[in-house]
Amino acid sequence: MHHFAYRDGVLHAENVSVPAIADAVGTPFYCYSTATLQRHYRVFSEAFEGRDILVCYSIKANSNLAVLRTLGVLGAGMDVVSEGELRRALAAGIPAERIVFSGVGKTEAEIAHALDEGIFAFNVESEAELRAMSEVASAKALTVRIAFRVNPDVDAKTHHKIATGRAGDKFGVPWDDAPRLYALARDLPGIEPCGVHMHIGSQITDLAPLGNAFTLMAELVGTLRKAGHRITFANVGGGLGVPYHDDVEPPPRPEVYAATVRDKLANLDCRLLFEPGRMIAANAGILVARVIYEKRTSGKRFVIIDAAMNDLIRPTLYDAHHEIWPVREEKRAEPYEPADVVGPICESSDYLAKERPLPPFAPGDLVAIMTAGAYGAVQSSQYNSRLLVPEVLVNGDDWAEVRRRPDYDEMLKIERMPGWLAKIRFSQ
Repeated sequence: MHHFAYRDGVLHAENVSVPAIADAVGTPFYCYSTATLQRHYRVFSEAFEGRDILVCYSIKANSNLAVLRTLGVLGAGMDVVSEGELRRALAAGIPAERIVFSGVGKTEAEIAHALDEGIFAFNVESEAELRAMSEVASAKALTVRIAFRVNPDVDAKTHHKIATGRAGDKFGVPWDDAPRLYALARDLPGIEPCGVHMHIGSQITDLAPLGNAFTLMAELVGTLRKAGHRITFANVGGGLGVPYHDDVEPPPRPEVYAATVRDKLANLDCRLLFEPGRMIAANAGILVARVIYEKRTSGKRFVIIDAAMNDLIRPTLYDAHHEIWPVREEKRAEPYEPADVVGPICESSDYLAKERPLPPFAPGDLVAIMTAGAYGAVQSSQYNSRLLVPEVLVNGDDWAEVRRRPDYDEMLKIERMPGWLAKIRFSQ
């Protein structure tokens, strides 16, 4: 469910015309819907009504400050994986006690900063990290609340690049080693081991692997409590998928996912934490681009647009599918034929779609690349010295540019010419 629809033949974001935004900020640009963000958060959180929960939105999906604040005012916490993301969460007004810090490579400086801010908990991913955390906390005479991220060796049955719960993945501590590590954590100064964390992957559309992981989590909590550990929260991660294709069966709805959680974890008697990202942000955003040319070579049709792999890398990186809509609805009535939708980047891997049935386009036509609110702008780059694209947030009849497009001077200013090169004069 999203709030992008045709009105009077023109694609709108809520009540705002997409062409009107394009005229104001130029193309390409990302456009997010407040109503969709709010709805997805509420549908997820309300599926657990009556339970003590904390929904920590995964910032890595979409880290725009306006998006974070939109969710924060609804009660969302945040899952962060870097000091930069922590600073973003705090800048958006998220209370520190609603923030959890994940990731396999937290530095001592990042740990110290998060401790000073008073975050809720750390998800610990190795013994080495645990010992570093103890040293930092002890030096500050503070106690850090932790949950080990336990790798249950469960295949999430998703794309191999976004699976995180198998024995060969870099994430978490081995299942069999968890009891020893909790015993060690209890003995180390400055450490309070009071949670368990699991996250087996992203874009999960089959609940069976999650059910298996939750069963193992419940078993581990029971084992730890029998060993004398006081486990007060269980963090079940995120990973629930979204429908990228219009013509495939949609992933399970949040209430069905919630039923699986209740079935497997009902007897834990502790606070439940969740880390959804994609399922909240993905359908809440589109990437709007303008057609530059159409090109035909040896029976091949290319639609060349002004967005590229540096703006949305998911098709190149994950072979991801994004529906592509013409912004003018009348185009849908014209004959469709296969086309590669490509950008101006000097790479054969620069494409947004391959062999996609699409109507004819003329230079200047607008297209909307759907389900681009997650892992879109956050993974963008300045490859080929292209400017980062703006982000727009729509709220009913209103809209705002929440990240502006920099100019070329700004792009160049962060670089410095060393003195020995600055003194060289070019020969005429």
